[in-house]
Amino acid sequence: MRDRARKPRMHLSRIVEMNLGFLGIQFSFGLQQANMGPIYRYLGADETHLPLLWLAGPVTGLLVQPIVGALSDRTVSRWGRRTPYFLIGAILCSLGLLMMPYSPTLWFAASLLWMLDAANNITMEPYRAYVSDRLDESQRSVGFLTQSAFTGLAQTLSYLAPTLLVWWGFDADLVDANGIPDVTRIAFLIGAVISISTILWSVLRVPELPLPAEEIARMRGERLSFGTALRDFMAAVRDMPVAMRQLALSMLLQWFAMFAYWQFISFALARSIFDTADPKSSGFRQAVLLTGQAGALYNAVAFLAAFAMVPLSRRIGSHYVHAVAVALSGAAMLAIPGTSDSTHLFLLMIGIGIGWASMMGNPYVMLANAIPPERTGVYMGIFNMFIVIPMLLETLIVPVIYHPLLGSDPRNILLMSGVMMIAAGAATLIVRKPRKN
Repeated sequence: MRDRARKPRMHLSRIVEMNLGFLGIQFSFGLQQANMGPIYRYLGADETHLPLLWLAGPVTGLLVQPIVGALSDRTVSRWGRRTPYFLIGAILCSLGLLMMPYSPTLWFAASLLWMLDAANNITMEPYRAYVSDRLDESQRSVGFLTQSAFTGLAQTLSYLAPTLLVWWGFDADLVDANGIPDVTRIAFLIGAVISISTILWSVLRVPELPLPAEEIARMRGERLSFGTALRDFMAAVRDMPVAMRQLALSMLLQWFAMFAYWQFISFALARSIFDTADPKSSGFRQAVLLTGQAGALYNAVAFLAAFAMVPLSRRIGSHYVHAVAVALSGAAMLAIPGTSDSTHLFLLMIGIGIGWASMMGNPYVMLANAIPPERTGVYMGIFNMFIVIPMLLETLIVPVIYHPLLGSDPRNILLMSGVMMIAAGAATLIVRKPRKN
């Protein structure tokens, strides 16, 4: 049996295949980011309460990912340690994507989002742990930044999908009885197919490494259960590496800001460029399409920037690269509310894309090299709490401050987010590379 301490080096093509499933996961997330706010508005939601309708993401992430991560650390099956979670999550995700654009009511769409986010969360942390399991430490920066690149590519395609359908001849103003455009429904159908097919490609083409007999014996020494997973989780929190603790403040600021940005960018552009807040207007639908085009551009930038960050992160350190990248993203957010045309908006997306590439790659490079390999799953799950807790706080805080402090204007949400992203960049500078014994 292969010694997992001496993992075989992998060609870049195999690393790409291994991460292809992440394209499917992130295509699903991209569809949610670009379309859930508008779908909620089409179905009659009030703008002030939109963050509460996004509660599914942070809550399911908070509950599901740490436990699933801990369970996957102890799973022994004929399909592997992480693979069963990929497959279950991908199937549920595809079903959710198929049903979402046919939602007849607001409560139905909100309920489906809970299912969809739970499915994505079942898949997410075992997938990140799988990359860490499979790669030697010297290749992890390539692995996680390749994952970041696929995030950029997937979300480029998912954000752009409705616009591409319009360019191919579909009518952007053709809607169903609930006001949901036909191009949105077709985009979600495409997402369902991509979600399941890419996961299957990765797990079949790049299977997990076999576990040594002594590790299997250790894992089977204590029965797999919710209780053992919870004990592993509590022990991991107690023993959390210093570098992971140092990342907490930066993660809090950047994910609060990014979640708010996703929720309100369409509404901000509708006001600043199309001078409308009416979800039934053609101008609002045009703002949604423009949001998709802008989102596709920043994700395309992220796809390219992720590869450029590999040598930079190795040379000067992931924390320095991340600090600059998220600060650039914050500066772009501060400028968007003053934008009155799409050309200026698209230029600002370069800054958003650089920050997004770093958010999806560099923190995981910093984390993966600081945690014990046998506890990768549980620590990846805990690290996800550094993402979902800020999101949870955003869903609870923004409805309270939206009218009295932000004037019920979504453009002010972007100003707030920009300041927080710049602060997140500064907070990243306290992170230090762990010393090797």
